[in-house]
Amino acid sequence: METVNAVGRRKAAVARVILKEGTGVITINKRPLEKYFPSSILQYIVKQPLSVLEVTEKYDFQVNLDGGGYKGQAEALRLGIARALVKLNPDDKAILRKHGFMTRDPRAVERKKPGQPKARKRFQFSKR
Repeated sequence: METVNAVGRRKAAVARVILKEGTGVITINKRPLEKYFPSSILQYIVKQPLSVLEVTEKYDFQVNLDGGGYKGQAEALRLGIARALVKLNPDDKAILRKHGFMTRDPRAVERKKPGQPKARKRFQFSKR
């Protein structure tokens, strides 16, 4: 079985995923999933594509995660895992798309404009 590479992104987070046949071990930045994401909700987010396809114990994932916060990283990893599974078996794409795991969430932080305190906030108006 060959290895499959995929990339998932969300906000400022980038997840580079390497998929191999194995026993269901997910290693993120040389740490196990449970150590990297102690929150069970984030672990659930990461494993969603695997549980939908019922292949949780079938593949090992080696992941390089960078940038963003923990929620963005978890969602970037979910997209990366989904893309890797589709590269391995293109028939799964319809199921993953139906659950919304194939769509790259384009929302990101809006840039701060010059002469303003934040992206949309204006300085206080003073009539006199």
